[in-house]
Parts: sequence; C-alpha cells; structure tokens
Amino acid sequence: MLAGMALFEAFVALHVATGAVGLTAFWGPIVTKKGAINHRKWGRAACYGFLGAGGLAIAMALLSLFGPDYRHPEVTDRALYDGLFGWMMLYLGILTIGFVDYGLAVVKHIRNRRALRSTRYQAVIAAVIASGAWCGYFGWQVGHPLMMLVAGIGIVAMLIQLRYIWREGDPPRQTYIGEHFRALIGMGISAYTAFLSVGLIRYVPEHVFNPAVWAGPSVIGVSLILYFTIKGRKPAAGAARASGVRPHPQ
Repeated sequence: MLAGMALFEAFVALHVATGAVGLTAFWGPIVTKKGAINHRKWGRAACYGFLGAGGLAIAMALLSLFGPDYRHPEVTDRALYDGLFGWMMLYLGILTIGFVDYGLAVVKHIRNRRALRSTRYQAVIAAVIASGAWCGYFGWQVGHPLMMLVAGIGIVAMLIQLRYIWREGDPPRQTYIGEHFRALIGMGISAYTAFLSVGLIRYVPEHVFNPAVWAGPSVIGVSLILYFTIKGRKPAAGAARASGVRPHPQ
C-alpha cells in the first residue's frame, strides 16, 4: 500500500510539473503572431508539457481505478469518484494526447492530408472515441451529466477531424490552420479540466463535484474557438470579395 501511495504521489508531482509548463506556455501561441518564431516556440513547449501531463493523467487514473488501495478516502461516493477521477481522467488524458497529436500532424502534413489516414493517426482518434464513449456511458450510469457532456464534446471534435481527413477532393489550402487551431485549443480545454481536478480534490474538496467549476475550461475554450474562428473568417471573406471569388465554407 505504501509503495502504491508513493508511486501515486510521484505521478502527481510530475503531473503538476509538466502540466504547469503546458498551462503556462498554452497562452503564448494565442497572444503571439501566428506562424512567427515565438508562436512556434511557445506552441512546442505547450505541446510537450501537455503530452507529459496527459500521459501522467492516464497513469494516475489507472492507479485510482485498479491500484491496491483507495485514493482520497474522504470522498464517500466511490462510484462517482471512479467516474470523475478514474474513467473521466483516463479519457481526458487520452483526449489531450489526441488533440496534441492531431494539431501537430495537420501542420506537418499540409501538402499530404492523406497521410493522416494512416493507422498511426487513426488509432489515436479511435482511442479517444472509445474512451469518450465509455466515459459518457459511465457518467450516465452514475447520473453525472458533466461526464456525458465532456465525453460528447471530445467525440464530436474527433468526428470533425475525421471529416477533414476523409473529405473528398482537396480542401482550401488555409483550412488546415483552423484544424490546427481548434485542436490545440481543445488540448488546452482537456488539460485544464484534468489539471483542475488534481488541485480541487486536494485544496477545495467541498467543490470537487461542482459542475460549474469543471465546466469552466470548456466554456472559456469553446468561446476562444468561436472568437478566433469568426475573426479569421472576416479577412478571408474580405479578400474573396475583393477578388470576386466566393469564400469556400470550412
């Protein structure tokens, strides 16, 4: 038991360290000029931090679910605990890694979108969908709508990615920018949600099951996606009108 607790605490410490890097660097690409050196540097730091935090979230979730001893005995509703800090944490870790993987891949394969159809990328998307479906189903079983909502958001995001990957013909050249941006904002949403859970249960356990707190990152992240998507379409529409070409819907 002591060895299991020590391992869990080590994972928490590493999760905090890597998560802090990702959570801090995440805002760099948002406020810096897109495509510039600083944008890329901040973006890489955020991605590497979140990859580490996502992998550790998966490890902590598995220990919470299948470890030899109970984590946080002060939580009396063990079914709900297994849902939020087991299956939902597992799903959020996989989702974070999936967003990072896709966000970097669409930039890497700008000229060869069909490379995203390989087993290597499709397996990651399939893992996100499968873990999200189980998270949503478990949330329905324990009567917690937050688990179903978060699962639904991630699954819809994966379906949008699949639509881009498998669409017929070649999309407009700049379409990948929107895909890249939405994926990395999604990375931030899932990482902030997972990271909050670690702090909440340690410092404000009375709010650990508060849906308003857990939904905060999703509200902010989706708002950012909508804001920058609308902002990005205005110059494109203006340029299209000036050239007499109708803008292609994304």
